[in-house]
Amino acid sequence: MRRALAAAVLAVLAIAFAIYPDLVRASDEAPSALKGPFAENLTFSDPPVPAPSVAFETLQGAPVSLQEFKGELVLVNFWATWCAPCIREMPGLERLHQAFKDEGFLVMAVSQDRGGAAKVVPFLERLGLDELPVFLDRKGALARAFALRGLPATFLIGRDGAVVAGMTGPAEWDSPEAMALIRHYLGPQEAGTDTSG
Repeated sequence: MRRALAAAVLAVLAIAFAIYPDLVRASDEAPSALKGPFAENLTFSDPPVPAPSVAFETLQGAPVSLQEFKGELVLVNFWATWCAPCIREMPGLERLHQAFKDEGFLVMAVSQDRGGAAKVVPFLERLGLDELPVFLDRKGALARAFALRGLPATFLIGRDGAVVAGMTGPAEWDSPEAMALIRHYLGPQEAGTDTSG
């Protein structure tokens, strides 16, 4: 029952992202550090809802689920090799991952390519994306659980395993605004900021 309810809430959130972009906006729910065009594209869930427990795969074919990453701040980005806006944002996603990977943060770039690793690995090599954590959702089960309406689509999942915010469309993930978003949800101690002043 709880799983069905969570799936329904996620579906409503995803539809809200696509159809009602002004439903919940950064000015109402976002961290105060977030201002400008980047924040305007984010939709915040209030209250956050549990992330789906659907299985997907590592590049090596091992099954994995989002629940395995509870305790970390996770940015789940849905993409495909045929999606030009997805490709443009991937270097920024890799830089964001590198900036915070030692602080309890993980970017998960989840490919929607049906060809799996055989299609994705050569593509990543051509782009020189050696550090970006890439996963496979060949049958689209995770995408369906998030009720995706287009690519790229990105969801921020808090340390407690709940979906905090989402965005449909590309973004500058290595921008100061994106960095501020991640720092906010990592918290002052985890992000290494000075809290004495």
